Amino acid sequence: MSRVAVVGFGRIGRSAVKAGLSGKLFTPSVIADIVAADAMAPLFEVDTNYGRWPDPVHAEPDGLVIGDTTIAWFDARSGPPDWRELGVGLVLDCTGRATTRAGAQAHLDAGAGRVLISAPSKTLADCDAVLLPGINLDDYDPARHKIVSMASCTTNGLAPVVKILRDTVGIKDGFFTTVHAYTNTQSLTDQPMKERRDSWAAAENIIPSSSGAAKALKFIWPDLRVTGKAYRVPVRTGSIVELTARINAEISAAELNDAFVAASEQGSLAGILGVLHDEWASARIVGDTRSSIVDLPLTSVSEGDLVTVAAWYDNEFGYSTRLAETAAALAAS
Repeated sequence: MSRVAVVGFGRIGRSAVKAGLSGKLFTPSVIADIVAADAMAPLFEVDTNYGRWPDPVHAEPDGLVIGDTTIAWFDARSGPPDWRELGVGLVLDCTGRATTRAGAQAHLDAGAGRVLISAPSKTLADCDAVLLPGINLDDYDPARHKIVSMASCTTNGLAPVVKILRDTVGIKDGFFTTVHAYTNTQSLTDQPMKERRDSWAAAENIIPSSSGAAKALKFIWPDLRVTGKAYRVPVRTGSIVELTARINAEISAAELNDAFVAASEQGSLAGILGVLHDEWASARIVGDTRSSIVDLPLTSVSEGDLVTVAAWYDNEFGYSTRLAETAAALAAS
């Protein structure tokens, strides 16, 4: 396996490293961020959403020490380090700023073999492939795919539902709504923000927002006719996406749920797609490592060809786990 570097040690970067370490998927050789390691070490050790990391964590002058492992630390403010000199083959970019080809290309120019982006690329031309585990990761071609986007948490939460519907009954068109936890792009208190609706306190308001999941899904299925929107709500993590779609063949809710159960147990989506048989709220799925957890009691069918399916996802840890798994797969290539 080639050496892995993580650039951007925010919510997703820290969670991806935790998933990589706990799952024995990878140990980063380098972490780069615009903030110093001594400020980031406490945030890694104690997390409001997920609790305390089991090993002691502290910073040293040039590294972050997690348990018995020392990870080199670089200041990202001056651009990427010399990845070739550091022996880094894969850069996992979690900054949110590598969504254009120029942003991701900087890592390749610095000597990295490939880049995995923890965000949807602006356009399909800004990456070499949009690859999602359980959906199309098998299409990965090491010779052609140097810049890989894994889209967004919502895309990963919605894609398994879309795949099952496409495989079983087909989709004519559809509309989704994601009810999403607030994020760092919003404001803690009322103040002017770039996006007007984000100007109101995230922990006190339901805030309509846009979702790029529809565009990212079309990168995978160009013929897909699905669009949607988001509502940010006052929870720290844990989201749910609901898709209403017109389908090509009639099916009952029970038959559709059987298809979700079967896909969760075997095949490419096992361990990625989950199901809930009982009635739960969002706290049930916080810390769940799966990308998409279908709430079976919420599945409904009207007139045989209009379906509604709801899927929960921990928008931080579920997505970060897929990132860690994908990083390990790309590094192994």
